[in-house]
Amino acid sequence: MRFAISTAFQPVDHLIPLARAADALGYHSIAVPDHVVDLEELATPYPYTPDGARRWDHDAAWPDPWVLIGALAAVTTRLRFFTSVYVPAIRSPFQVAKSVGTAAVLSGNRVSLGVGIGWCREEFDLLGFDFSTRGKRTDEALALMAELWKPGWTEFEGDFYTAPRLVMEPTPSEPIPVIIGGLSDIAFRRAARHDGWVGDLYSIEEATGIAARLAAARAEIGVEGDFAVITALNDAFLPEHFEKASAGGVTDCWTMPWAYYYGLDATLEQKLEAMERFAADVLVPLNGEPAGN
Repeated sequence: MRFAISTAFQPVDHLIPLARAADALGYHSIAVPDHVVDLEELATPYPYTPDGARRWDHDAAWPDPWVLIGALAAVTTRLRFFTSVYVPAIRSPFQVAKSVGTAAVLSGNRVSLGVGIGWCREEFDLLGFDFSTRGKRTDEALALMAELWKPGWTEFEGDFYTAPRLVMEPTPSEPIPVIIGGLSDIAFRRAARHDGWVGDLYSIEEATGIAARLAAARAEIGVEGDFAVITALNDAFLPEHFEKASAGGVTDCWTMPWAYYYGLDATLEQKLEAMERFAADVLVPLNGEPAGN
């Protein structure tokens, strides 16, 4: 089982110390969320709470994911980074490919692109992108970006995007893994065609059920090989809990370790102490000595 530190809603001045600690303590990755703006009033319900209310206050920070990943990669050596999740459909795929590809090059291929189709219609409207075609545009954008990340000349002809003969440099020296968010059958099939799936907060039973559905979706299209199933677990506290999730197909757990020991409003010092304590309590029993030792 691999572990990711979630940076959602964290004060910006905490992020570099948290990344440095995660790198030293043997955490696998950092998860970075995405919104361009946080609108005061929304008619669109948030899909991951029972009442549709957002989980964050309006003063929560949403730093640009690729600027942040570039900064965190510069102060770490082995830690990976993924977005949880980024919404290509509210951006030009050419600009997304440029940002992600540059981050991959500068980090030494430590970047994965976590993708969602987006839930907030008002954010699409504000930024001038069609909400109703977001799924089809996301699929086509991912196909285009895969071509743009290859060295040499590229041409592309799609229903939404066209690229004349062009080159985009720098290009990563390794493929950028793409992981998909979402709970619909369409999202599971989309994930099966790529490198993994990233979820929200679930019980072990729910998460392993999702892992089984993803495995079935992959078997249906005949794909094999490495596939990440990344989610947070609301009933896992001890090594044996995470072992059970791992046996059921969950490969990665994203977490805020300070929530176990101090609550979500922990100070930076408490967060760093909690990350060290969680590493000793869970990471070392599961995975051996931290990677930094």
